Amino acid sequence: MLTEKQKTFFEKLKESYGKEVLPSFEILSKEFGFKHKNSIWQYFNKLKEENLIEERNGRFFINKDLFGAVLFSSVVKAGFASVADDYVEKRVSLDESFEINNPSTFLFTVSGDSMTDLGIYEGDKVIVKKSDTAKNGDIVIAFIDGGYTLKTYRNKNNKVWLEPANPNYPNLYPKEQLIIFGIAQGIVRKL
Repeated sequence: MLTEKQKTFFEKLKESYGKEVLPSFEILSKEFGFKHKNSIWQYFNKLKEENLIEERNGRFFINKDLFGAVLFSSVVKAGFASVADDYVEKRVSLDESFEINNPSTFLFTVSGDSMTDLGIYEGDKVIVKKSDTAKNGDIVIAFIDGGYTLKTYRNKNNKVWLEPANPNYPNLYPKEQLIIFGIAQGIVRKL
C-alpha cells in the first residue's frame, strides 16, 4: 500500500509522462526537487512492487492498464430510468479501442454540417485510419478536386462520388481528382 507521498509522486509522474518512457533517476530528481537520485530509486521500487510501473529492457514505463476510462458492465438506458449495476468490467482507452497511438490513425476536427444525418456534427473529432481505398458506404476523408472533405464514399457501376448526409448539400462527383485519405472509425464529442 502506498503512502500519501508515494501516491502524490506517482500521480505527478503519470501526469507528466503518461505512456512515455520515464526519464533517468537523475533527471527526475532534478525535476521533482529531490537532492539525491537514490530517492527516486526508492520510489520506483515501491511503484514496481505495487505494479504501477514496469521495467522493460532497462527502461521504466507506467503500467498501460492504468490509462483510460472505466467501463461498467451495466448499460445506461436512454429511455426509461433503470437501476444501474456498479460492476466494473474493465478499463478502456481510446488509444486501444481506435488504435489512436498507431501512426496510421489520425484525429480531425469536423467543420460544417454536411454529415449531420449520420450524427457527425461541427466540432466533433473524427478518428480516421489511413487508407487509400474504400468500400461503398465507408465514411471517408478524401481529397477531391483541390480540397479535403468528410463524406460517404459511393461506387455504383464504376461511377464514384462522395455523398453528404444532409439534404442541403449535393453529391460531389470528381471532375479531375479523387484521392481517399482514410476511413472514419469513430467520433469523439464533448458535451
